[in-house]
Amino acid sequence: MDAFFESLGLAAPIIQAPMAGVQNHRLVAAVCLAGGLGSLPAAMLSASDLQAQLQALRQATDKPFNVNFFCHAQPTHDALREAAWREALTPSYRELGLDAQAIASGPGRLPFNHEAADVLEAFRPAVVSFHFGLPSAELVQRVKSWGSRIFSSATTVDEALWLQAHGADAVIAQGLEAGGHRGMFLSEDLSTQIGTFALLPQIEQAVNIPVIAAGGIASAAGVRAAKALGAAAVQIGTAYLCSDEASTSALHRAALQSSAARHTALTNVFTGRPARGIVNRVMREQGPISPLAPAFPLATAAMAPLRAVAEAQGCSDFTPLWAGQNTAHIQSRPAGDITQDFIAAWRA
Repeated sequence: MDAFFESLGLAAPIIQAPMAGVQNHRLVAAVCLAGGLGSLPAAMLSASDLQAQLQALRQATDKPFNVNFFCHAQPTHDALREAAWREALTPSYRELGLDAQAIASGPGRLPFNHEAADVLEAFRPAVVSFHFGLPSAELVQRVKSWGSRIFSSATTVDEALWLQAHGADAVIAQGLEAGGHRGMFLSEDLSTQIGTFALLPQIEQAVNIPVIAAGGIASAAGVRAAKALGAAAVQIGTAYLCSDEASTSALHRAALQSSAARHTALTNVFTGRPARGIVNRVMREQGPISPLAPAFPLATAAMAPLRAVAEAQGCSDFTPLWAGQNTAHIQSRPAGDITQDFIAAWRA
């Protein structure tokens, strides 16, 4: 095992992927207690919510954990583009009895900032991870100053090299199979995105920091394959979506356990950035990649009212059903048991 992961006292370097919107501290604690590294997604949490989640997590376990943030650049509002996006969604608004003119713009997710760091510093997590690159050099140094290690996602070799040069202690090689948002940050060109087992050895050869494999790893065989290709650790998300401790909604769970889960695609219609989810009605009608969707995270504001009304009617037509390509191994079991199976695979 890589010296850093060994220093954490993990049974094996199994990392639960942070999954905003479908988990809280309960999943993190279950994974940590089983011997893996649990991850708390903080991209959608206010400072007070982050404080509450971290306090609850500390009460549940004294094991090391990871806290994950987005570090995107805040976009400038484009009134014409946002109006065009609402116009594209107007037939759906009418169908569900919503007034398109009453849909307000919203800030969506905020990037990592000093306010979040103020909360985080008191807890000094073993790992702080980022998506969409890294925050400012000042914030990177602040996180390192209290002893936390920094991980971030790379979807290309160039991104991995950039992360290494700018202070990352480990890089997450996020293959095209991964569910949720692509971590891409040096380019918006989707043709640069490749699968995990093509990306992993290329990054491992290019950098001299630990490489964590992510994307499509959902079984013991996948864990063993990643290790054989040089991964220092694996990060797994989709396999936990139906675990007992996940907060995944009933609608989302039903989709994950249906034949629909075999068809996922990258889409920007929910947030403005490419992210992988189960194909549903709005993805078919608007995209899956729409040139009209406002920049991340501004596209969310126009979609949120549709989602709320549809979900109240038991419908997931406008819900982001995030999932990776490998949904065949999803199980409704305690997260600790799932983690122990992955640990056994790594150690075999």
